Order: sequence, then structure tokens, then C-alpha cells
Amino acid sequence: MKQIIECVPNYSEGRDHKIIDSIVAAIKEASADGEKVKVLDVDPGEATNRTVVTFVGTPEAVLEAAFQGAKKAQELIDMRLHHGAHPRSGATDVLPLIPVANISLEECAVLARGLAERLYKELGIPCYCYEAAAFKPERKNLAVCRAGEYEALPNKIADPAQKPDFGPAEYNEVVAKAGATNVGARNFLIAVNYNLNTTSTRRAMAIAFDVREKGRKAREGGSLTGKLLKDADGNQIWIPGTLKGCKAIGWYIDEYGIAQVSMNITDISAVPLHVAYEEVCRAAAARGLKVTGVEIVGLVPKSVLIDAGKFYLAKQQRSLGITEEEIIKIAVKSMSLDDLKPFNPKEKVIEYLMEDEDDLAKRERLVRMTVKGFARETASESAAPGGGSISANMGALGAALATMVANLSAHKRGWDDRWKEFSDVAEKGQAVMEELLALIDEDTAAFDRIMDCFSMPKGTEEEKAARAAALEEATLYAAQVPLRTMEASLKALPLALEMAQKGNPASASDAGVAALAAVAGIRGAQLNVRINAAGLKDQAAAAPLLARAEAIVKEAQAIETQVLNAVNNNINL
Repeated sequence: MKQIIECVPNYSEGRDHKIIDSIVAAIKEASADGEKVKVLDVDPGEATNRTVVTFVGTPEAVLEAAFQGAKKAQELIDMRLHHGAHPRSGATDVLPLIPVANISLEECAVLARGLAERLYKELGIPCYCYEAAAFKPERKNLAVCRAGEYEALPNKIADPAQKPDFGPAEYNEVVAKAGATNVGARNFLIAVNYNLNTTSTRRAMAIAFDVREKGRKAREGGSLTGKLLKDADGNQIWIPGTLKGCKAIGWYIDEYGIAQVSMNITDISAVPLHVAYEEVCRAAAARGLKVTGVEIVGLVPKSVLIDAGKFYLAKQQRSLGITEEEIIKIAVKSMSLDDLKPFNPKEKVIEYLMEDEDDLAKRERLVRMTVKGFARETASESAAPGGGSISANMGALGAALATMVANLSAHKRGWDDRWKEFSDVAEKGQAVMEELLALIDEDTAAFDRIMDCFSMPKGTEEEKAARAAALEEATLYAAQVPLRTMEASLKALPLALEMAQKGNPASASDAGVAALAAVAGIRGAQLNVRINAAGLKDQAAAAPLLARAEAIVKEAQAIETQVLNAVNNNINL
């Protein structure tokens, strides 16, 4: 699965839009292995003389875009002339990497350190590493790294205890112009507001004190007006709140006419959104109040809503093996994310914003068709979609039927204590189905690659050799794709067997059809493996594909027999 990280660099320029536009253009134009980042937001501030840019992409693309943005900022911004209300130490002041999908904070920390080293080695920009990327414990705090701001750099570089993690031995012209950059890795931060059925700011603040990590000041007798309590050293004593890493305050919103608890969740792995929501609801109820809805400020990773949706489905003892869209819908409704205004996941979820709709439409041309349209396209005089795509479709339908039986069984009256057993099967079935749906279009794309090879020039010996090599590579790929269809379809058969043996007896025939469809997909895909493998000049590469395909067929037929026996036993009762 594709790894996605977010980068939120802060540049020390918020007034000259030509400079800002040039930096953003450098970010957008940067690429790594053909991948580019997607810029989600550009937020310049005149008073702070600072611009915050938010972009996302694969780790390689983000690192390259971050480097090119810093390079352009170094070129265009002179820190000797910079003044603004916000603390700063360099033209590119902070450069945090944030895990979004399929990558850990620890991995981002390693990437951040590598980026900092590259900025110094190639551009001469001194760098401090902060938060998860910090080399020294005290430098986890950004304020420590940026202490004294730009003006303190000459002294800090000369001081062994304060010198940058990557930087020159002495202050120089490069540093004088560019300053120092703070490169870090941190968890994704969610800014969220909890709407309350009150107009009282004081009560909203009390709830914020209850839940935020910092908590509230301890007072004599535990009252709101009692004397403040201090320790033996004269320091204020605090009573911590219940949510680690969360910051919160209460306020009144004129626009909505309600009070809110406004919160920053700084570590969504420790405190997921739904956990924070439940705790704020508990604290509000303890004070006679109710959370009427949630307002997410900015963007969130998809996992935040998926995790929430699954949490509420589990509370309802409902199957988690449903589509991503339905899971997110459950999350939206459970936390009333659409309380004050419509909530559109396509506008709030980072992964969805990254999708290029035109590119997605091309990659999903077949699966986006209606059943009628797909059948008619197959029946046309075009050679694609052909047997490989149809085989993948058959496998997907087999996985879908096994999933359906699992979901029906999870919801069967009298089987409430078994909902988790069937939910687990349904989740596996959903994953197999999605894998096979993607292979429908991929198989046709593999065929198109072969067709493209035939249009390559062949006038010279070099062109002939290049054409032959491309054709061999495309043919091998065209044999590998249906083998993947076979592997995926095989994963649907144990699910069908389990449902035939343990699922809702009223759906036994559906489990049987699931097995038949999966085996049809496997047998059909095997023909495509064989016909493409036969076209390979390198038969040594073909042999393992053919052997694996034959083994899958034998395994599939054995499971199919077991499924049909179980189905027939159910039907004949």
C-alpha cells in the first residue's frame, strides 16, 4: 500500500506574493520517480510575515519537494531584512514531516534527519532536528532549537552545546542570508471543536479543564473559588485532565450561537478522535450538558474516520466488513460531524484530496461502468476487456457473495454473540473483493501494454531490439496479472467454505455460488497465464508462473468440493 506523508513548511515571507508563488511553484514542480506532491493549502500571514504551505505525497516526492522549496526560499529570502511577529530562525523556518498513511512516526524521523543532512550538505543551510527527529532530548522542543531566533545564530554556531545538528564550524554568508532550518517529525494534529447545548463559556471551559492533559489549577477544597494550592517549592499544583496530549479551551461562537470545547489532539495514535469525542461527551454529561456535534477544522487522514466508524459499528455489534464509504458514513453520523454544516469526506480527507479524478477515471474505466455497460463493452468488437478482466470480475463476485453471507450471519437474530466471528470473515472478504476489483482494469491495462509494443518503430536494429525487449517485458506482465487474480480468488474460497459450514443456513446456496464464481475466476485466469506465458521467449521465466497456476487450480478444486458438499448437506436437510 502506498505510503503518504504530509509536510507543513513555514517560510519567512508572508507579504511578497511573487516570492511565495515562486516557492510554491518549486514545490509543485519537484518530482521523484515520476511522483509529484499535491499542495493542499497556502496560508500567508502579513503580520507574521510568514507563509504556511501544506502538501502531501509519497515520502520520496515529499522529500524532494521540501528540498526544492527550501532551495527556492534560500534564493529569494534574505533573513537580514526579515521582520515579523512570529518567532523564526531561517528562510525556511520549520520543516515537519507527518505520517498520514502506511508509515510510522519513527520512519518519518529517519527521513527528517536525512533531509536535514541534505539541506546542509547541498545548500549549506544549518539544520536543527526537533520533536521525533531530535538527536538530543532537549531538542524535542522546537522552542529550544529556535531559542534566540535568527539573531542568536552567530553565538549558537560558535557554542558546542548549541550548534546545529548539521552545520558549519563558524558563521558565514550562507547562514547570514538563509538562517537555520528546524527539520522535524511529528504526529498528525487534529483541530476539532465539540458543539455543546449551552451558551455558557464557563461551563465549556470547565469541560475543557476536565479532559485536557494540562488539566486545571488545584484549589483548596476542590472548589472553583478556593485558594490556589502550591507545592513546597512554591510552584502551582495542577490537577491533570483525562486525555493525554490534548489541549483544550472553552469558548462561545457568535456565528453559531453556542459554546464549544475547542481541542488540539496532538497524538492521534494515543488518543484517536472517537476516543476524545467519547470522553468529552462523558465530561459534558457529568455537568448536565450534551455534545451535539463535532466540527473538524482542516483535514484528517482517512484512518481517523475509518477507525471511528469501526469503533461505533463494534459498539452496535454490527459487522465491520462493509465498504469504506459506509464505514465513514457511520463515523460521520455517530459523531454528528454534519451537525452545523454538511460534511463531505472528499473535501476533508487527505487521501481523497490527493486523488486525481481524471487519472482515477482512466485507471477505473471498467469498474465504474454499470453491469449493463460492462457486459456490452465486453461483447463489442474490441479485444478488451477480455477473459482476464472477466475472470477478475468473477473472482470479485465470489468474494462479494462470501462477504454477503458473513454480513447476513452477523446480523441474524439469535446469533448476536457471534457477530465478531462473522464480522472478521466479512472484513477479509471486503479486502479480497477490492483487490480483485482493481485487477479488472489492471488486466486490460496489461493487454494494452502489449498492443502499444506493436506500434513501436522497427526500422533499425536498435529499434527492433528495443521493441522486442519491451514486448517481452509486457508479455511477462500480462502473465503475472492473471496469476495475481488466481491468488486473490483463491483467498475467497476458504471464506466461502467457512460460510457454507457455519453461516446462515438460509444463505447456503449463496456460499456455494461464491465458490463456483471464485473457481471460475481462477480457471479463467489460468488460461490467460498460459496463453501469455506461451508468448515468452524466456521459458525459464514462464515455468514458475505455470507451475504456481496449476497448483492454485488443484487447491481451489479441492476447496470447491468441500463447499458444495456443505451446501448440499444444508439444502437436503
